[in-house]
Amino acid sequence: MPTIPTARAVINALLAPASSMPEPTVDRLLHGRPDLPVTGIVTAFMPTLRVIGQAREAGANLVIAHEGLFFSHLERGAEAAESEVARAKRQAVERSGVAVYRCHDALHRYVPDGVTAALAEALGWAPYVREHRPEAALADLPPAALGEIAAGIKRRLGLPALRLAGDPAAMCSRAVLLAGYRGGGALAIPLLEAERADLVVYGEGPEWETPEYVREANRLGRSCGLIALGHAESEEPGMAALAVRLAGLFPHIPVRHIREEPVFRSV
Repeated sequence: MPTIPTARAVINALLAPASSMPEPTVDRLLHGRPDLPVTGIVTAFMPTLRVIGQAREAGANLVIAHEGLFFSHLERGAEAAESEVARAKRQAVERSGVAVYRCHDALHRYVPDGVTAALAEALGWAPYVREHRPEAALADLPPAALGEIAAGIKRRLGLPALRLAGDPAAMCSRAVLLAGYRGGGALAIPLLEAERADLVVYGEGPEWETPEYVREANRLGRSCGLIALGHAESEEPGMAALAVRLAGLFPHIPVRHIREEPVFRSV
């Protein structure tokens, strides 16, 4: 009879491919016991009440999420969050009987970065990536118009909307891909210049930094495009890929990915 893995065994499997871990790290068991026998696993970008409820309905008692429970990157718990919603959510999680583990730093320290690599794969860009760096993927794409690339990304990721800056008719081929909150100017602008890139695709970043750089670059005669996917939208493929990996490591328990509905709506 197959051995039922504990939450600790699953966590160790998540940590194993990481090249290193920061100190301190945000990766930890947010709720539940390390010795919990795991009956099923759900991966998700956010451990929302909907995700946790669907996990419970499916018989899964371990949710592995990329972000935290209580609305802050460096969260310490519902009590520290000092909000009624955080405290109510904590009570709902406790009633659910579902353990929640945050897998953020480890996944970003896979080689290559597990989130960026999965995003490149989801976009169909994997064959064109010439270099994976810890913070970015650099790709030489078949030349295409910015608007055409954006439409393809929207279709492949199943997004209701995304945002772009630059001339939709401008041709792009040298791309910088940045998942999550890596779209800030301190990271994106030096990459655009050093790589002579004409396209940056990222999750999110301060709107007064890289987008304004792209605007001024175009006004100065240097063609450059930007496509902003959204934070969750850029990292969702990484958590879906993680579910596939865990299913291979733990074939005797059900593993699935749950995609939450977009938090924003375009009106």
